[in-house]
Amino acid sequence: MRRYDWLREIRRLDPERDFLRIYRITATHEFPWDFTRALELALYRTYAVPSIGRLLAETAELTDRTQKRYDDTALLLDGVVEHGFDSDDGRTAIRRINQMHRSYDISNEDMRYVLCTFVVMPKRWLDEYGWRRLSAHEQQAVAAYYRTLGRHMGISGLPQTYEDFEQCLDAYEQAHFGWDEGARRVSDATLDLMAGWYGPLAPVVRGASMALLDDSLLDAFRYERPKPAVQKTVRTALKLRARAVRLMPPRRTPHYARQNPEIKGYPNGFRLAELGTFPASRRTGSCLVPHGEDSAGS
Repeated sequence: MRRYDWLREIRRLDPERDFLRIYRITATHEFPWDFTRALELALYRTYAVPSIGRLLAETAELTDRTQKRYDDTALLLDGVVEHGFDSDDGRTAIRRINQMHRSYDISNEDMRYVLCTFVVMPKRWLDEYGWRRLSAHEQQAVAAYYRTLGRHMGISGLPQTYEDFEQCLDAYEQAHFGWDEGARRVSDATLDLMAGWYGPLAPVVRGASMALLDDSLLDAFRYERPKPAVQKTVRTALKLRARAVRLMPPRRTPHYARQNPEIKGYPNGFRLAELGTFPASRRTGSCLVPHGEDSAGS
């Protein structure tokens, strides 16, 4: 295989019909490391909305059991990517996601915003640090993938195009980003977790992570602005990495989240049905799309 063969295959596919195939290629062959970092940043970004950050602090999942929450979130979301919406494992992952969310009073608007971060942040990350940018086909397929996930989660008023997702995200952040003490605790715990993966280099990694946050996030959490020299060093290093990756041969086999070294809580394996928390449910947590009617892309 040559470096751009996967992109050539993507361009032969229909982004509305074959969105799952395109998303798998993009996330697990072309950019597995970048998508992991971008989706970490996407979830982290949601803490700056006080209604989201405050709830996460109240549940204590991201402050007291940070590694487990990280593992479970990554594995459940990736379970759908790996197995598809209409597989038994994909349905199990969606059911677990819905059971957890429906145990709390989460607004449709907050849920939709979180979904928007999954669509927008990977593109923005790759625009800056990817070995190539997302093609128009990929952007359309990513939007279709998360529209489908949103329907399975019962989210209403879903954006349709990538541009719609981006506009929704920017407007919501402008209206809602702000300070919350609980959200700051969740932010600190998350940064500490990610830095802690690197042992004695933890302080350096934490500083590097801070250098990747934009001013709106830094202001919402009341962090001091990193020194410009630190920001430039970190961002230059990531761009140099991208140049090196561009010269590498394409990945022939997919790389899923369960293979990431950051997933540390399940050395002996896991079952999707047992991931996450099991709070008392206020409503049913089953998948909200009748199967057989929404099999596109699987």
